[in-house]
Amino acid sequence: MIRVQREDFDVGAEVAALSTDNHAVGGVAVFIGLVRDMAGEEAIGAMTLDHYPGMTERMLERIEAEAKDRWPLEAALIIHRFGRLEPGERIVLVATASAHRQAAFEACEFLVDWLKTKAPFWKLEEKSSGAEWVTAKASDDKAAARWGGQDSPAQDSASQDSAKDSDAAE
Repeated sequence: MIRVQREDFDVGAEVAALSTDNHAVGGVAVFIGLVRDMAGEEAIGAMTLDHYPGMTERMLERIEAEAKDRWPLEAALIIHRFGRLEPGERIVLVATASAHRQAAFEACEFLVDWLKTKAPFWKLEEKSSGAEWVTAKASDDKAAARWGGQDSPAQDSASQDSAKDSDAAE
């Protein structure tokens, strides 16, 4: 399930909903992203997150589908906020549910890594020196690269399908 919203979310209620009435779930992995109060050595007063409605949800759906293709998930949830947020406020919730913990942990980590590098969100930090757009970090690209498929999730799926077809032909 994907939600892009301005309002905050109830982590407990959201996580509980992933496994309610689904007794195949043996583990739920959760990541909660928060607004930090520092960027390097400089204080952050707030962060504004912007996105393209429609396009953002479609990309998040593709990223979620990729996780479901790679791991045996019972459920997945991505909630990403937009708008002006202050330090300590929640930005994102990523949760995955699976019969086994390893799949839940790996899928959750994959989703977070790909969200950081593939999801169309833009962050503007308000600092005492002025507002500054957050740029992509090499460390985020490196984290996402370990999962393979550096193209868009749809292209990754096409590449995997092609590889599966070629394996079947051999």
